[in-house]
Amino acid sequence: MGHIKSIDEQYQEWFDKQQFEIIDKKELKEIVMKELEFLHVMSAEEYTLYRKWQEINIKYPLASMVPKDTMGFFFGGNYISTKNPEVQAVKDNMWMPESPDDYLKLEPVVRQTDKKTVKIWNILRTFTSTMLNNPNIGRNLRFIIEDGVTGKYLGVICLSSDFLDLTPRDNWIGWTREIRTQKKMIGHTAIGSTIVPVQPLGFSFVGGKLLALLTVCDITEKAWNDRYKQILAGYTTTSLYGGYSQYTGLKYWKKMGMSAGSIRFEPSKPTVMLMRKWLMNKEPRRYFEWYSAKNPQGLPYKRDHKQRSLSWVYRQLKVPKNLIETNHQRGIYFCWLYENTKEFLRMETQDLGKRRVPSDPAELTQLWKDKYAKKRVASLLKNDRYSLETLFYDDLIGDEWENTKERYIKQVGR
Repeated sequence: MGHIKSIDEQYQEWFDKQQFEIIDKKELKEIVMKELEFLHVMSAEEYTLYRKWQEINIKYPLASMVPKDTMGFFFGGNYISTKNPEVQAVKDNMWMPESPDDYLKLEPVVRQTDKKTVKIWNILRTFTSTMLNNPNIGRNLRFIIEDGVTGKYLGVICLSSDFLDLTPRDNWIGWTREIRTQKKMIGHTAIGSTIVPVQPLGFSFVGGKLLALLTVCDITEKAWNDRYKQILAGYTTTSLYGGYSQYTGLKYWKKMGMSAGSIRFEPSKPTVMLMRKWLMNKEPRRYFEWYSAKNPQGLPYKRDHKQRSLSWVYRQLKVPKNLIETNHQRGIYFCWLYENTKEFLRMETQDLGKRRVPSDPAELTQLWKDKYAKKRVASLLKNDRYSLETLFYDDLIGDEWENTKERYIKQVGR
């Protein structure tokens, strides 16, 4: 085994290669305050949509887009209307029913992404979910759900490194932080960081419940075990908001309680980059440990570097706390795969017992059809609410924020 460089050695090598840019503290604070004052009056739904609008116009800008000011994303002028062929190809291949009973013909297939299909996953994730498509630090396994009959896309799933601390879940398991972290048992659970159906599958057929059921099938479990060499014993996920969600009343997923966290308002990407440059110049060692340092396993030396750095810069700039965050709770859900999952995670046994969740995607799909989709379609038809709206966010490209808000605010979290 080769020499594993110490943090000091890594730091010196990193430092010698850097070119530091001086950012004026007063000017930085003015920019940050301007943006946060604009954001902090937004509701959780409005802020979520605003971030999505920013994200799409950064990743897929029209040819003539030029930012008007330091906030970066208030576009004006005449737009050159161009279609991104890769985005359009994905959109054209999303499942669309010809009749309300077409869900009965679906035969979902869970496919793990590779170098070729990960781009499709990212397009689906960006344009079908209101939440930002931000990759998590650490473990990530991505899956595209397709219809085995037509090859059409049904949605996307991502399994990521689980939250270290979620009090309701940890209390239910009887999990101490020492066992979770020092004994590394947190690696035996994953978080469903993305469980997103395409539309209209999501709204008219409760496709989110289908995706959540497929998340816990044997294909995702085996992929985790093979990749990370740790038995996957349970899954965590959180709802977008605290009330009704796609996990409400869903078999095998149990609501543990509510998160104690809050929404942390984040400035636009250009401003975040300015904050990072200022941090790098003022505290290079701190910056290095958060963004570049690796532990002996080759993983990031510090977790959650983005929030660490934002919080630190906010404190240095003396940004008022009320501009940074607002109370916003999310529902916490947990699915334990085996009869002895809790005892296994507490390190009281190595015998997981029997699998309590069906492993076969076909069996989980049939459960969705019989128990959830059938009732949903009947209810929508009875109340004349059955919809074929796709809700694909490509029309946000080049759109003004106020127009986006007017058209889509009621759809957030749908």
